[in-house]
Amino acid sequence: MKFLIVAPSWIGDTILAQPLFARLHERHPGLVLDAFAPAWAAPVLARMREVRRLIPNPFAHGEFNLAGRWRAARELAREGYDAAIVLPNSWKSALLPRFAGIPERIGFRGEARGLLLNRIHTLDETALPQLAQRYALLAEDVGTPAPAPLAAPHLATNPDSVRATLAALGLEAAPAPLAFCPGAEYGPAKRWPARHFAELARRLAQTDFPVWLIGSAKDAPIGAEIERLSGGACRNLCGKTDLGQAIDLLSCARLVVSNDSGLMHVAAALDRPLVALYGSSSAAYTPPLSPRARLVGLGLDCSPCFKRECPLGHFKCLNDLSPEHVLGGIKESLS
Repeated sequence: MKFLIVAPSWIGDTILAQPLFARLHERHPGLVLDAFAPAWAAPVLARMREVRRLIPNPFAHGEFNLAGRWRAARELAREGYDAAIVLPNSWKSALLPRFAGIPERIGFRGEARGLLLNRIHTLDETALPQLAQRYALLAEDVGTPAPAPLAAPHLATNPDSVRATLAALGLEAAPAPLAFCPGAEYGPAKRWPARHFAELARRLAQTDFPVWLIGSAKDAPIGAEIERLSGGACRNLCGKTDLGQAIDLLSCARLVVSNDSGLMHVAAALDRPLVALYGSSSAAYTPPLSPRARLVGLGLDCSPCFKRECPLGHFKCLNDLSPEHVLGGIKESLS
């Protein structure tokens, strides 16, 4: 069997799809599995043993480009896929497998996709509250329950790559660092304040472990602010690595403190002890799938709101989440 996965655009969602990939291999021994995904997801998918290769998705979020989708589909048609699983819920995402003539086209009902998909699952959100559970259901026959428990996501590491990344940045793996991931691509309502990260770094400066700030180029200003406010108690590496190097650095961490973000799910898939900070989002929907993760949040009446910006303007769900509160979770993990 040869399957194509039309993958989501978010790094975290891609990691949460890995239990689906594992289940497909379990059901179809000898399976060949490719992913049609944004190029930036390549470092993540390359570390999943279930995926043979990534086929770059050239379309921006929300872009229609019917002619471009037709051309991309004709290229895919040469691969002779037996089935495709469409993870995004948009009808545009379901066009590609249909245009490519892939015989079995699998996904959830929605957005007038009845003419594009031919193995359509109906989602019971109450029965399957987690995104990973919903993805995993698509490996099953229609009407069959999702498997439980799910296989845990796992990203493989390459010691040579880790050594090269450390050398390129002038870093040492010992003593093992504490890693902070202060960014969140989704928006400010998922970001713990820079001043809280800085205070936490100052508190942890009394330990023997360095503190690294890890994130994308968009997170570089936040990282610089945290470094400044901490009085140099941490080192800002945001924007100084690509995603592959960020994965290498997180694999070295003694513990990771992260907003609800793609790097949070990366840390979980690397089996690192993790303190995950939740404000506007919900751990019931996209929790880190790791027994070593501790979820920290205030559980206010107004959260989760799932907004990019605080609709009430006060950001209390994260502003009032004190460094002392997070430090308690860190001490529990380190002990």
